[in-house]
Amino acid sequence: MAHRHNGRVRVRAPELVGRGWLNTDGPLSLADLRGRFLLLDFWTFCCVNCLHVLDELRPLEAAYAEELVVVGVHSPKFAHEADPDALAAAVERYGVHHPVLDDPELVTWQAYTARAWPTLVLVDPEGYVVAQYAGEGHAHAIEALLGELVAQHRERGTLQPAGSPYVPPVVEPTDLRFPATALPLPDGHVLVADAGHDEVVELDGEGVVVRRTGGFREPNGLCLLPSDVAAEVGYDVVVADTVAHRLAGLALATGEVRTLAGDGTQWMSGDGTERLSSPWDVAWWGGRVWIAMAGIHQLWTFDPLTGAVEVAAGTAHEGLLDGPAPEAWFAQTSGLAPAGDRMWLADSETSALRWIDTDARVGTAVGSGLFDFGFRDGPGDQALLQHPLGVTVLPDGSVAVCDTYNGAVRRYDPTSGTTSTLATGLAEPSGAYVDPADPAVLVVVESAAHRLARVPLGGAGTSTEGFARTTQRPVTEVAAGVELVVTFAPPPGQKVDDRFGPASQLVVEATPPGLLREGSGRGTSLSRTLVLDPHAGEGVLHVAARAASCDLHGGEGAACRMHQQDWGVPVRIVDDAPAVLTLPLGGA
Repeated sequence: MAHRHNGRVRVRAPELVGRGWLNTDGPLSLADLRGRFLLLDFWTFCCVNCLHVLDELRPLEAAYAEELVVVGVHSPKFAHEADPDALAAAVERYGVHHPVLDDPELVTWQAYTARAWPTLVLVDPEGYVVAQYAGEGHAHAIEALLGELVAQHRERGTLQPAGSPYVPPVVEPTDLRFPATALPLPDGHVLVADAGHDEVVELDGEGVVVRRTGGFREPNGLCLLPSDVAAEVGYDVVVADTVAHRLAGLALATGEVRTLAGDGTQWMSGDGTERLSSPWDVAWWGGRVWIAMAGIHQLWTFDPLTGAVEVAAGTAHEGLLDGPAPEAWFAQTSGLAPAGDRMWLADSETSALRWIDTDARVGTAVGSGLFDFGFRDGPGDQALLQHPLGVTVLPDGSVAVCDTYNGAVRRYDPTSGTTSTLATGLAEPSGAYVDPADPAVLVVVESAAHRLARVPLGGAGTSTEGFARTTQRPVTEVAAGVELVVTFAPPPGQKVDDRFGPASQLVVEATPPGLLREGSGRGTSLSRTLVLDPHAGEGVLHVAARAASCDLHGGEGAACRMHQQDWGVPVRIVDDAPAVLTLPLGGA
């Protein structure tokens, strides 16, 4: 229901509807939250950008603890994410400290017309929607808006501060907590990136903890340097310290940790390589440390001898596009595994096994795009995975894939180009290594079971038809000729600043490419006419937008912000469908 106030149309916030609630006692309704601001965070736990937003919101939640309630609305992309036990584990794993609505059927997602993960919607104390934002980097805008609105509602008497409805879950103590990867050491010990404890843990040959090294924030990747390089630089292991947005060096003899790259601040568009964005894995290949830069869908490199950090592959646009490394599209680059003149890569959001070779070309062995996934063996162009996070090269040259959301280890044979299944029934396997003492055994990190498991490699792989699935997001019906409009308004106290060039950028592509007859490519306007091919029927529009804003007063020292989001919008061409497609980048 809409109402007018001071000439503006006010839209009543739809009710919160889903399967159940986490992190609170019983269900919550809008009436329960009346009198406070409500910030809805539409997220899904596979999405690294959603995880960024969780961290962005923590200071905001603390600053407005009495006036603001944050509610996560979990709207799953993958089948595994709709499992209530998997969601409960993810809420613990990522330290979600507010109530979460479980919305597996996307009921509340559709009611609020969300089109992207993440989406943020601010509701005022009277129950009206006052702002919507897509993507990350909007916490400062919401804080600025609250700075104005809290005072207004306090003066009107509509603000009624109260405590938080958050109730923390009970956590059972374990030696490891959501371990991500493991690395065998020359002395028979094993190093584990223990993300849930924010530690790197050393185990002896019997699996007993012999040392814990803290000072990390959800470490995910480990790389052992060649001994001669380690001797020269003074550390042995490079750690992908994911949430700290840095690479760290660990000296095994002393436990000393040092920062190698990254200043602890998340990379945003326009930054240089002094900042990183959620480095997920690291691997030694070609005389350098390669970095799966999951947060911006790229591969970077780090030279331990010089400290040089460089972008090696990927445009930072999210998707699946092969070709020369600088032009390739990735989607949440994850596990890495070098193999001679090729390095294998788990590209998690496209459910793909991909590679980059020494000729700097990117290819795909399994996987087709952002929205297609499943569990199917067979030829690479028919096989399906579901959000894999780890890859390991086996002694025979084949590749083991930790097919994380299928709870399986799969095997891809580069010679025949076929995929088979080695093991099932695992709890979110996220990394693996071949046991140096017994090469017939693959040691698998079962992240959600908080342990390492042993999988025999001797038997022949099984074959399964499993299932094929397309992400169940609502398809948007559009006309063949459609005006794409990305809406953006600067936060309170800021303005669009084009003194140094265009303040915005819009990139549009499509899958399949033939879907888009006119309107593809890059431009500076946030609106564009698209001409779609009616014979294509349906497909996905890939839209990447960004806009810059700076403080109103300008001048030296003025703060500037970059607002950005990538959308993958499933569309269907219908004759009488709307001729305008609006995507909100941000604003009240």
